[in-house]
This record gives sequence, C-alpha cells and structure tokens, in this order.
Amino acid sequence: MSSLPPTMPPTVPEGILLGLGNPLLDITITTDQSFLDKYGLLPNNAIIASNRHQDMFLEMIQNFKPIYIAGGATQNSIRVAQWLLQKRNATTFFGGVGDDLFAEILEKKAQEVGVNVRYQVHAGQKTGICGAIINGEDRSLVSELGAAELFTVDYLLREENWHYVEKAQFYYIGGFLLPVSPQSILKVAKHATENKKLVVMNLHATFLCKHFAEPALDILKYVDVLFGNGDEAAELSKVLNFETDDIKDMARKTAQLPKINTVQDRIVIFTQGRDPTVIAHSGKIEVYPVTPVDPSIIKDTNGCGDSFVGGFLSQLVQGKSIEECIKCGSYSAKVVIQYFGCTFPEKPSYN
Repeated sequence: MSSLPPTMPPTVPEGILLGLGNPLLDITITTDQSFLDKYGLLPNNAIIASNRHQDMFLEMIQNFKPIYIAGGATQNSIRVAQWLLQKRNATTFFGGVGDDLFAEILEKKAQEVGVNVRYQVHAGQKTGICGAIINGEDRSLVSELGAAELFTVDYLLREENWHYVEKAQFYYIGGFLLPVSPQSILKVAKHATENKKLVVMNLHATFLCKHFAEPALDILKYVDVLFGNGDEAAELSKVLNFETDDIKDMARKTAQLPKINTVQDRIVIFTQGRDPTVIAHSGKIEVYPVTPVDPSIIKDTNGCGDSFVGGFLSQLVQGKSIEECIKCGSYSAKVVIQYFGCTFPEKPSYN
C-alpha cells in the first residue's frame, strides 16, 4: 500500500500538527448511586450542565480526589498524537478558555504530554468542564462548554498565533467547532489548500452533520481526511441525499465529493465500534476488522474514538501508509480503554 504524501523526515518537526477545537477540563471521580441521585443523573448518560450542577462540580473538587485530564474530543486526539510522536511541541492546539483555576489546570495537563497550547483566554468567563462520574462500570457525563464557545477568528489571526498555522503541515479540526467559529475553520482550511497541506476533520456528532452539508459554508471541499462513526455517516448521507443505507456506499460517495486540493485524494474513515472500520480512498473501499479486546482489561471506552484518531494522526504526519495509520489508531484505542478517561502511560510501546 502506498504512503501518504508528504513523506516526513525521520525527525518530526515542531508544530507539524495543529488542532482546533473546544477544550474542556475533564474532572473524573468514582462514587456511588447516592451521588447520582443527588444531582438527578443517570448512569451511562451525557447531559449539558444546568444550574443545579454548579454545586456538583464544586463538591467533586472539594470532597473527592478527582483525576484531571485536558479533554474535549479534538484536544484528546491531539494529546494522543503528541504522546506517540514523543517530540515536544510537535503539536499545537487552539481553543477558548476562561480566566480561572480550571484553565491553569487544563494548560498544565496538556503541556505535561508536550502539546503547545495557545488558548484564547476570555476574561470573566468559566473554562469549559466535563464532569465524569464513575459508578461501577457506569459513567455519567455532565458538560459545561463555557468559554470554549467563545473562540474567535481574530485571535487566530494575530501574528504570534498565525505563525503556528503557517508552520503546520497537517490540521485536525473538530466538528464541534463548526457552530462556534466557522470563520476560524475556513481561514485555516483555505490556507491549507492554497499551500497543498492536509486538512483532517471529524463529524463528531450527528447533530453537527448539517453544518458539513451547509452550501454557504461548503466545508467538505477543503477536507482531505474525514472521520466519523456509523451513526454520523448515516446522518451525513441523509443530509447530502445519498439515498443509501450501506456504509460502504456512504464512504464512497463522501470520498467522491468535490475537493479543492487535488494533490491528495480524500480519505473517508467510518468506524463502527466492534464492527469493521470502512475506508474509502482513490475509488477503493477497504474494510479493516476490529481486533477483539479482552473485556477484563477494559476500564472505560469513552476515549476510544478520540484515541483512535490520535494514533492515526501520529502516523499520517510521518507519511505512513493508511494501513499503518489504522494499526496505530487501533493500538492507541486499546491502550486508552485500560484507563479512566483519555489517558495513557508515560511512554508508548508502539514501534
């Protein structure tokens, strides 16, 4: 299988991969059913925080020993890629935060693994947080986007920040940023296509697919690599009027949509949990079975998708084959599911 251009030198350059997304501080605690009942939470559920959950976040910090993770789907993938590349500041990440203690913790946790974070700090605003309440094998998530929703293109265009955009050769942009700052995405995407660099995006949620299909934005024409899961693939196909329920056809038709950067054929990667991963590229469909994992080693599957993307990205920026990118993505996912949240050991064992 051929390598993906451009082929990188053995030493990965600083700033080669740039991420744009919504940073959230993940706060994870382990507790019992009474805590869930107190705040009206359901097991294995995800909600947006309401006023009653403000005291909950405070209690998680004061009365428990929380695990802090620099989270948000896009930042998770960037952290995993950074971990695998093992070159400090190989990755850069942009997103909006508040001017509070959570922002300081968030930055510290991202920098610990070597990510160069360039947060836009919004005075008087709260940093986005996601409370993860573990009860046995169940996980309840409560998110508050806060300042993550306030990121602006003006910040990105500052000379000291745009420098990192110009330095990067690959861009990973989360779908969650589309309703927040489409102007930022377009600026980066246009720069990338004009300079024959690669844009990677993730559908990230079914409700975001309408943004990818919006004619005024027309974002897909800039996308060189697109990730999504089976549900997101079906929703995107619906809004694009593909008239098929076959995921292979969905991938093929998405890959064949018009794109500006003709140097690189679009790669579409649709994951399906335990079912095979479907990839469309250069008029071909490839199916990669998912290697079963011993259930006894699984602690938390929540960061599985983000870590798969991070592993893929770490090889993509080194010019490796699609097969090698998938292999590393699978390795990363297997490692991360053995921990709570999107976390991993200090050093990877991937060769």
